[in-house]
Amino acid sequence: MMEPVLMLGGSGQAGSSTAAMLRSWHPELPLTIAGRNPGRAQRAAAELGTASAVTVDLSRPGLGLPQEAKYAAVVATVWDKHLHGLRYAQDHGIPYLSISSGMSDIAPELVASGQRPAAAPIVVASHWAAGIVVLVAMDAARAFGRVDAIEINAVLDEQDAGGPAAAADLERWADAAPTAMIRRDGVFVWTAEVDVEVPASDGVVLPGQLAGILDVPSVALATGARDVRFAFGMGESSGRRAGGDPSHDVRIDLRGADRDGAPLARSVRLTHPGGQRPVTAVGIALSVERLLTLRGDLVAPGIHMPEGLIDPGYAVGRLRESGATIGHQPIG
Repeated sequence: MMEPVLMLGGSGQAGSSTAAMLRSWHPELPLTIAGRNPGRAQRAAAELGTASAVTVDLSRPGLGLPQEAKYAAVVATVWDKHLHGLRYAQDHGIPYLSISSGMSDIAPELVASGQRPAAAPIVVASHWAAGIVVLVAMDAARAFGRVDAIEINAVLDEQDAGGPAAAADLERWADAAPTAMIRRDGVFVWTAEVDVEVPASDGVVLPGQLAGILDVPSVALATGARDVRFAFGMGESSGRRAGGDPSHDVRIDLRGADRDGAPLARSVRLTHPGGQRPVTAVGIALSVERLLTLRGDLVAPGIHMPEGLIDPGYAVGRLRESGATIGHQPIG
């Protein structure tokens, strides 16, 4: 039987949603909910059923876990700022995934991984919603013969239960790097002109700002687009404007040419009525599924990005299964 997956922050928003998603996809997969608060971890494990709970200390080498503990993977759904979760995975030769490191935070992660490249597979998934938006963009790009430009706009609803944690990460990332990375004419540059307008999936425009986020280099290098930007805004989502619950809205505009060389421009509108949490949970669960070889071949030790492991079409299918609506329409 497989050892359990150690879910760091498994009783939090992203962690609990991911654990539930993994349980729905793979009912027999053993999970261990790890957190600072033993009561919260135990309650989260009880809600899942047949899951275990453990107390961890992210500030301690070895996470404060007993030496005899064995796990199949370490999934950090909270910021592993001391990198003890990563080191634990390397020391035990098991896969590791993180989702909360900004553009500046990933430098120590990459160095730690590069110093011991044969120790374990390391997935850096600190993209928007753990890389799922990158995969949606890549799936849409398949209709193009050439992609010239991609603009991604995301809306976080201030009333979204999954929004505060993401907003906290974004604030920390912005403090570390107040400028934003974009790709302009094939060159990755940092720009201080970050204030922009963000069109939501229903066409309403909100004030927002460019983000220095991994989606920019991931989308650019995966599609070949020479101009790429990612912007986000906080405000009322399309779900609330329609009288419902807060939704998570992402709009991806692609411009280029079709396979015959004729101009082609399409807009992908992604909306999830459950807000950001299920979207992020799908993104994390897809990478965990691959790391555990529950789908696909064995993942080699070293540094990986979600888009290097996951088929975009499969990701879109899983996202739709979770309740998301993904529509395509031409840009006039």
